[in-house]
Amino acid sequence: MRLKSAIGGRPKILLEFAGKSLLERHVQHLREVGIGRLTVVSGFQHPLIELLLQPLRRLYGVEIRHLINPDYTEGSILSLGTSIPVLQSLAANEPVLLMDGDVLYPTEILRRLVDSPHRTALLIDRNYSTADDDPVLVPIAKGRPFEFVKKWQGEAEQIGESIGFFKVSAEDRPDLINFTQSMSAGKGRSTSYDEVLRKLVQAGRFGHEDVTGLPWTEIDFPEDVERANVEVLPAIEALQG
Repeated sequence: MRLKSAIGGRPKILLEFAGKSLLERHVQHLREVGIGRLTVVSGFQHPLIELLLQPLRRLYGVEIRHLINPDYTEGSILSLGTSIPVLQSLAANEPVLLMDGDVLYPTEILRRLVDSPHRTALLIDRNYSTADDDPVLVPIAKGRPFEFVKKWQGEAEQIGESIGFFKVSAEDRPDLINFTQSMSAGKGRSTSYDEVLRKLVQAGRFGHEDVTGLPWTEIDFPEDVERANVEVLPAIEALQG
């Protein structure tokens, strides 16, 4: 059973762990690594998210813009498309972070991405399982990712699961925008935004940072919530002191 029906129809990003929603934790981590501007793209039950943004702005001193994707029931590429005006408005030398909202993680994971020497980078965890999930896999050859897809099979120096966080450089941002626009047209509206990232990976744009051993989890199923509370959150709290 997917999680939406198990949490009273609330957005996953509003799930709370130790009294803080995933949304608040994102804002806190971003502030701790020196990022002061955030754009949240939402659709499902977006007024509930809007209610929390002003308190978070005041509490953390972060500028938060809220964009609504009215077609959120279609492919996630449309949410990325909703952010294109923001991507186009960034300074010529400014990178951008793309982050899935349904991830519980420590600040250190985000710091590894922000501080990566690779101008465009993603994060991998080599301790992944396909037994009860279908993770996006990232095979590495000659030190660089060359594929980004579920159910990948083949030869590679190493393989990791994508965390769902990405740094895209100013130089690669135009292709991010162009791929999103071209791939979301017509029947492409049902496409996952993972396919845009896959195009950039296949084009050799991404470096990677290995965060194996750091605690994190994506929240998709009720059992993920239990694991987050029982295993991941205590490990995060121990790591962050």
